[in-house]
Amino acid sequence: MKKSNSIWVVMMVCMLCTASVFGQSKAKKNKIIADSKMAKVEFVKADALMKGLFEDAYGYVIFPNVGKAGFGIGGAAGNGVVYERGKIIGMAKLSQVSIGFQAGGQAYREVIFFEGQNDLERFKGSQFEFSAQASAVAVTAGASTNVKYADGVMVFTMQKGGLMYEASVGGQKFQFNKL
Repeated sequence: MKKSNSIWVVMMVCMLCTASVFGQSKAKKNKIIADSKMAKVEFVKADALMKGLFEDAYGYVIFPNVGKAGFGIGGAAGNGVVYERGKIIGMAKLSQVSIGFQAGGQAYREVIFFEGQNDLERFKGSQFEFSAQASAVAVTAGASTNVKYADGVMVFTMQKGGLMYEASVGGQKFQFNKL
C-alpha cells in the first residue's frame, strides 16, 4: 500500500472512531457513561488496589473504548467521562496520532488519574496532552502497587482486543466538555 493510501485509511478510521460525543444524543452520552462505569469495575477487578486510586484521586477520566489503528502512520480515538471527587462533571474526547513502525489495530480502555485540582483544571482547559515520553501502565494484578503520580497524573490502560505491532512516536490530545 502506498504511503498516501495508508494516510487516507488512517484518517478515515480516525474520523469513524471519533464521532464527537459533544454533538451526540443523550442516549449516546448515557451509553458512554454506562461503559465508563463498567470499565471502572474491570480496572478494579484486574487490580484490586486500583479501588484506592479511584477513591483517593482528586479526579479522573475514563475512556472505556479507545480504538487504535495504524500502518506506518497511526491514529487512535475515544470518548470518555470526567469525574471530580467521584462525581461526573463532563465528557472528554481523546485523539492520538503516531508515526513509525506500526501495523494492525486494537481496542483498549484508558484511565487518567489527577492528583490535585490544578491537574484536573489543566485537563478541563483542554490544554492537556501527552507527548511520546509519557507512559501508561498496563493493568494487571498488582500493577498499581508502586506507581506514582508524574506531573500530577497517572495513566493506566487495559487491552480489550486486537493485535498491533508498534514502535512509534506520537502523542495524545484531549478535549473536555462540561455537562
